[in-house]
This record gives sequence, structure tokens and C-alpha cells, in this order.
Amino acid sequence: MIELSEMIRELRREFTTALSAGNGEQLRFELGPIEVEASVTVTKEASGNARLRFLVVEAGGAAKVAQAETQRITFTLQPRIADSDAAVLISGDAVAGER
Repeated sequence: MIELSEMIRELRREFTTALSAGNGEQLRFELGPIEVEASVTVTKEASGNARLRFLVVEAGGAAKVAQAETQRITFTLQPRIADSDAAVLISGDAVAGER
């Protein structure tokens, strides 16, 4: 399992890669709200620095965390380029079956 923050960091990296790939391309796409849905399990560590951890459950991994409480969360990200109100335009190679 990975932490929710790691999943969001990887998502940011993928969109940044697509943004860079679109430089100089004639056809670009405006990036709108990003809806993310994930199954997570919440753990609480009771060490000196008590904290909650949100761990993303992999597909098919729910049985492994059956003893933990698994929740489905949905959230929307509004992408912005730092210090800019400009629209985020992305591009990249087409993938078969992509919509």
C-alpha cells in the first residue's frame, strides 16, 4: 500500500510530464477539475508523534486489510500553475481507447 500523499505526488508528476510534452504542440487540452476516487485504510500510530495515515488500497488488496477499516473517498483537485491564473494546457501521445 502507498500513502495517499504519495499517490497525489505521483499524479502531480504525471500531469507535469504531460504539460511539458505539450510545449510547442499545435493541439493542446485545457485541464479541468480532476476527480479522484480511492479506497483507503486509516491507521493511527501511537508513537511519540501520534498521527493518522491514509493508505491507498490496491485493487484486489482489500482482503489483505480486512481487519482494518477500509473507506472509499472521492475528492476533486483544481489544478493551477504556481503564481498564475492561466489555464493549464496539457498534451501527450494518444493511448488506444483513450477518451
